[in-house]
Order: sequence, then C-alpha cells, then structure tokens
Amino acid sequence: MKAAGKGPAVLRLNNLKRVMTQLRGIRITSRQDLALALDLSKNTVSLIVDDLLAQGLIRELGPVSVAAAGRPKIEISLRPEKLKSAGIMVERQAIHWRVCDYFSQVIAEQTWRTETTDPDTLLHELAEVCQTLRAAHPELLGVAIGFPGIIDPLRGRVHFSAHLGWRDVDVLTPLLNSVELPLRIMNNVKAAALLAVQHLELNKAQSHFYLRIAEGLGGALVEQGEVFTGHSWTAGEIGHLAVQNNGAPCKCGRNGCLETLVSLPAIQQQLGRRKSGLRWQNCDNEPEIVRAVMTEAGTHLGHALSQVMQLINPASIIIDGPWNAQPAFVQAVQQSAQATTLAFTFAHTALHFLPQRIDPANGLALAVVEQYERPTH
Repeated sequence: MKAAGKGPAVLRLNNLKRVMTQLRGIRITSRQDLALALDLSKNTVSLIVDDLLAQGLIRELGPVSVAAAGRPKIEISLRPEKLKSAGIMVERQAIHWRVCDYFSQVIAEQTWRTETTDPDTLLHELAEVCQTLRAAHPELLGVAIGFPGIIDPLRGRVHFSAHLGWRDVDVLTPLLNSVELPLRIMNNVKAAALLAVQHLELNKAQSHFYLRIAEGLGGALVEQGEVFTGHSWTAGEIGHLAVQNNGAPCKCGRNGCLETLVSLPAIQQQLGRRKSGLRWQNCDNEPEIVRAVMTEAGTHLGHALSQVMQLINPASIIIDGPWNAQPAFVQAVQQSAQATTLAFTFAHTALHFLPQRIDPANGLALAVVEQYERPTH
C-alpha cells in the first residue's frame, strides 16, 4: 500500500526531471514538442510547464508560426540563472570553486592557496566556503566537492590521495553536520569527464573515456551518461599503468607509471634536463628538444590508449592536456595508438584532443545538476 501511495508522486517528479533535462539540452522548445520528444501526454507536459512558469523557472518566448491549422506553438525556455550549482575543487595546497547556472555558464569563481595536509582543518574551511556560497547564492541546488585520489562517492570518503597525503578520511559526515545543502563528493577528474562529454555533445548512450594531464594523470569512463567508478573506485586510473620497467618512482609508491612520463611535472623535468645539457654544450637546439620530448610522451600515451581501446572499447577518447597544442605530441599519440591497436577497433574509436582545458570545478557543478535530474526510484 505504501508503494502504491508513492507511485503517482514519484511519477510526477520523474516526469518533471525529464522535462528539466530536455529543456537544459535543447534550450528552446514548446509544450507540443516536449510532449512528442518525451512521449508524454500534452496535458502532463502543460501541467509541468505551468508549474515551472509559476515558480519563475522558465519563460514564454512567444508564439511561433506553424504550417498546419490550429493553435500556434508557444516557445519556452529555462531561466538558467534561477537554478545554480557549485563545484569546489581541492588540489594540493589550493582550493578553487565555481558557481554555474543551469547551462554550466560560470557566474562566479575564486582560487586561493591554503594548507591541505590536515583533513580536519581543510574540512572546516570547506564548510565555511559552502556556507558562504549558500548565503551569496540562495538558488543553489547543491555543492559537489572534488578531491584528487581514490574517492568513494557514495560514502563520501577519500581512501587515498597521494597529492594531499590523506588516507581513509570521511569527508561527507562532518560536512553534512554543518552544511544545509545537498552535497556530492567526487574525484576531480571524473567530474571533469562529465563536462567534457557535454562540451563535445557526444552521444550519452555510448561510452567515452576521458584522460586529463595535469600535475598527475587521471582518467574516467563515462558510460550511459554516468561515471563508472569500478568495484574499488579506481576505474580509469590510467596514470598508474606500469609502462616502463625500472622507470622513475611514482607518488603511488611504484615505478614506471605512465604519470611519471606524461604528467606536467614529468615533462617539465625532462625539458629542463635536456635544455641544461644544451647550455652545457653551448648550442641552441631548443625546438628540436621540445619536439623530441613531445614525441616520446605521445608515444607512451598512445601505447596506453591502445589498451583502453581494446579492453573498454569506448566510442571516443578525450585527451585534455597542456601538450595538445604541440603537433608532435598529437601525431605521436595517434600513430602509436594506431600501430598497437587492432585496425578495426582503432577505426571505430574517435580521438578528441581538446583545444581548451576543462575546469573540474565546472564539472563538479554539472554533477550537481545531473544528480538533481536523476530519476527517483
């Protein structure tokens, strides 16, 4: 009896969420087109739209002419500034946040240096940030907080973060005690993956692998529009694939990880070492040095991506990194991936080299919106 009583209310709520998702994606539509796209009755859609109009969440843009006889369509659109979300990204010795509207456009942001080694101190600071954002933006649907490392998003725990020096820290519980907003805890890279798929307007029914090159090297698989975390929340950790025997030590405690060859610190170190050798030899060959380092890094990454292609078989792989502007890097990735991947698999995997970096804080804010739109069961 209890389930039957909840049924109509849950159905109405889920229909509302479907309408919101459609409005966010298509931006401008009409009641008739919504009903057709979502396979809902015109009456159901009209009731939802009228309710959203009363709340001031959407606006009517006016009638649009139609060829057939009958009542003209009235175009409607969301008012994205009326629904906001926030993403707070924690990095080593830094916090960066963004508040976005419902269309992921940035409304406000801030970055500052801070001490991140002590979890208790940082969590107190994060609670204050959430309270400040809530006071400044009462339209907030929620806040997502991202961390580097192995994150359990359901329980809100940081199991291990080499960049922060944390082990088994319960993040969610202390924040829930002081923040009166829906909260979501995620890995920074996995949040950025959601935004990358949205920016490229990729088919959410397919799977897409996102790779981010920064201080570390992280990855995430987006499957059916959701981030796949795996059994122990390490799915996508491409940075810790061992690719070089007796290679350089990695922050994870092992040697020869891909991160030690392709990450921002790794490349800077290689360039610095080779340029120092040039100065010692009193010659000027820096462009060739950069090209050589980029080619080597791209070759290593291409080999790793061939494993992703053959094991996961995503529709596309998205590379988000500072080396995308280097033709030698892009070419090396493509050539080495092609050379080490089954021809049929490679031909059916799109490689996207993002021209502009994804901001994980933006991805965290999007994660709040997508959680808000998720069907209730």
